[in-house]
This record gives sequence, structure tokens and C-alpha cells, in this order.
Amino acid sequence: MTYAVSEIRSASKPRRRWLSHAAIEPWLYLSPAIILLVVVLLVPLVIGISYSFRKFSAFKSEYVGLGQYQAMLSDQVLGQALVNTLWWTVASLFFQFFLGLGLALLLDKPFPGRKVVQALVFLPWAVPSFLSGLTWAWLFNPIIGPLPHWLFALGLKAEPTNVLSDPSTAMWGPIVANIWFGIPFFAITMLAALKSIPSELHEAAAIDGASPWQRFTKVTLPFLAPTIAITVMLRTIWIATFADLIFVMTEGGPAGSTNTVPVYIYVSAFKSLDKGYASAVAVLLLVLLIAYAIALIGIRRSLVRHV
Repeated sequence: MTYAVSEIRSASKPRRRWLSHAAIEPWLYLSPAIILLVVVLLVPLVIGISYSFRKFSAFKSEYVGLGQYQAMLSDQVLGQALVNTLWWTVASLFFQFFLGLGLALLLDKPFPGRKVVQALVFLPWAVPSFLSGLTWAWLFNPIIGPLPHWLFALGLKAEPTNVLSDPSTAMWGPIVANIWFGIPFFAITMLAALKSIPSELHEAAAIDGASPWQRFTKVTLPFLAPTIAITVMLRTIWIATFADLIFVMTEGGPAGSTNTVPVYIYVSAFKSLDKGYASAVAVLLLVLLIAYAIALIGIRRSLVRHV
């Protein structure tokens, strides 16, 4: 009996050793990626959050606790930047999504020259954002660009002036540029999702007498809903934190009409040299986007359960 017990114990030792090795081995394979994520993402995040509790001057910094966050409560420029960010994000996302979905539905059907159209649709995504902003700024310039003259010919403007120089219309310049820049993202993802829908479902719906609109709303849209939720979430975060186009085209002007939160963070950190306040505003934007992402992920899970 004693021999059997000792034999069982001796047999369990290699098994325990094997289990511990099996548990550690995946982490060893993942360690390069984990170290990279920690160094590139986590460490800068912690440093940025710590900066938000300090006030920086030319040669020194001091701990101010929640002083930077209290200053945000009375910052009218930040309040206007939040409104501009909401307007910039919603308008860009609305047109990007619906135009991208329309192009995906078009490219899902065979027609002559589809490959050429597909390449042209995806081309803006390959253009650097700095170059896109510079090009659209030229297009809106009435001296070298055609767009002000076209708007004047259509009766949309009283004279061919620069849209970007008018506070009431300046935001539309970066929004149009961002729509052109972001349509390919939705077109690519929606086209991939459309390809994954079984064709038998559309055939069965057509046999049952469903109209094209009914097939889209009852078959296509429910299958696209989870993909729509995750792509809308990702694109919203990217647009809300996107400052390249606006800064290249307007630098937040005129009169702060295009000053979004990312632009305000950049100006505060690198022009006003107030890294502490810029970090506090960045933390505020981070919290708002995390809350938005959590809400949208919950909606996506409910959509997945109903598909």
C-alpha cells in the first residue's frame, strides 16, 4: 500500500512539472509582443496620466494634484473644442459610413470595370493624411483651386471665396477632406462582411417573394450589424483623435471654429508648452472615448446574440 502511494506521488511530479511548463510556454511565445505593448502603449499612458497632475514651466515642474482638472471646468476654449469635436466626428462618420456602405453594395455586384472602380475607391486610404490635408487646402483656395468657383457657379456662395477662411463654413473643409479620406475604410470592411453572407439566404428570400429592400433590411442588414458596430466604434475613436487634417488645413482657426480637442492638446503641449494641462485634456478625451467604446461593445454583443 505504501509502495502504491509513493508510486502515485512519483508519477504526479513529472505531470505537475509538465503542467507548469505548459502554462508558462504560451507566455514565453507572447513575451516579445507583451513587452512591445507595455513599452509602446502602457508606459507612455502612465507617464501621460502622471503629467496631468503636474504643472510645467520653462525649467521646472511642480505637483498640483487635481489643479489641472479643476482648470478645465472654467476653460471656455475647451468647451468649444468639445462641441467642435462632436460636430467634426458625427458629420464625418455619418457620410463616411453611408457612402462607404453604398460603395460596398455597388462593388458586391459584378459589372464591367469593377476592378478599376475598386482600386479608385480604395486609393484615398493609401494617401498620407498630411498630403490629403494639403491637397484639399489647395482645392479650397480660390486662387489655385476650383472648388470655390464651382460653389459660386452653383449659387451656393455669393462669390468665390475660401471656405476655410469663414468661421461659419470652415469646419466643412476638413469634414469633406475626412469623408474622402475615410470612405475606403467602410467600403473595405462592409464589402468583406457582404462576401461572408451566404448567397442561399438571398435566394430563399427572393423565392419567398421578398423585394430588394426587404432582402436588404431582413437579411443583409442583420448580418452586417455586428461588423457595423465594431467599425463605427473604431472609426469614431480614430476621427475623434485625428488632428492631422484639421491642423494642416486650418490649424484650428479661424477664430477657433475648427479647434477640436486633439488640436487643442497639440497646441497646449507644443506651442503653449503646458504639458500638464495638455495631458489632463488628453485624459478627459480618453475617458470619454472609453465610455463610448464600452457602450458600443455592449450594443454589439446584443446584436450578435440576435443574429
